[in-house]
Amino acid sequence: MKRAKVGASPRKVAMALFVSTCASRWVAALVVSLFLLIGAAPADNKLEVQEGDVELHDFVFQSGERLPVLNLHYAAIGSPRRDAAGKVSNAMLLLHGTAGVGKSFLAPTLAENLFGRGQPLDAERYYIVLPDGIGAGGSTKPSDGLHASFPHYGYIDQVEAQHAMLERMGIDRVKLVSGISQGGMQTWLWAERFPDAMDALVPIGCMPMQISGRNLMWRQVIIRAIRNDPGWHEGEYDPAHPPTVWMQTAAPLIMVMASNPEKLQAAGPDRARTLAFYDQLVAQYNGRDPNDYLYDFESSRDYDPVTGIDRIKAPMLAINFSDDQFNPTQFAVTQQTVARLPSARLVVMPGGDAGYGHIAIFHAEIWTKELGTFLDEVPGWKEAGK
Repeated sequence: MKRAKVGASPRKVAMALFVSTCASRWVAALVVSLFLLIGAAPADNKLEVQEGDVELHDFVFQSGERLPVLNLHYAAIGSPRRDAAGKVSNAMLLLHGTAGVGKSFLAPTLAENLFGRGQPLDAERYYIVLPDGIGAGGSTKPSDGLHASFPHYGYIDQVEAQHAMLERMGIDRVKLVSGISQGGMQTWLWAERFPDAMDALVPIGCMPMQISGRNLMWRQVIIRAIRNDPGWHEGEYDPAHPPTVWMQTAAPLIMVMASNPEKLQAAGPDRARTLAFYDQLVAQYNGRDPNDYLYDFESSRDYDPVTGIDRIKAPMLAINFSDDQFNPTQFAVTQQTVARLPSARLVVMPGGDAGYGHIAIFHAEIWTKELGTFLDEVPGWKEAGK
């Protein structure tokens, strides 16, 4: 056990205790999940990852605002195979969650359950594209220089940009569109806006309804925390000295909402370790740009797929979690919506001690069997990519 220095503050002593007990699997799991939630991607696998950029010129947002050049960065695993017309025939599109990046999918809890030989998204068979959304990672974002003058994008802009990016890459149709959380919501929009562009759809950890109620309220708390931070200065702060007070609200609130009570209690079984865990959460936000974060949270404003549900054609598997506070299963909207689609079904994975709350989106070991069973039932799927 590491010793705390004589004279250290109670909070520092608690942090030392936390570090010494970080081998606890639940604490470790929550810390890793936080890295993923804020966009880092701890990857410890042997996948060969290619990275690239696609420039979209004179991109027009739904708001009417424009960018002369919108750059979309992506990572990809696997190799593209082309048909006689030169089009990629074995592509998949995986979409990250709020404040995430494409390479979040390379975290071991996802990659080791999805991309291996014989696994549902076998990288030896498929070309898997992992884009950074507008405002995230290596894609064009407010912190690149425009700050608060950056166009106010929404989820529809994300989907339109992703579609244009794939076209530039020679991909007219994908085997699968899937996403987690925000990426799951974008999957619903993909299904409606480009119904002939995919063979299968798997939205994970989301609901096909406008962001409202508790889901909107906690988002607004974070938005207000940024806008009310005394160092924010209407978004025109010095990048070398960005505001940090907002992190004291955002970090713990996201974990409280994203995890479940059992895992949070395991991470903080007493007062000292709870406060140490709080400090650990806040510390992980160092380096996050508040404008990028603000724009990302505000971008859900245009998500409302209800009116376009009947346009969906491809088979769909919607995966949710019984202990997900973002997407409460007592709301029947997902079940009712899926029931309207002849080739769709909903699976709700159990929570409690066996679950992670919303963080289960990063634990593919929980839902990969359901994913594989569904894909095997998609017409022609077993022959694809061979």
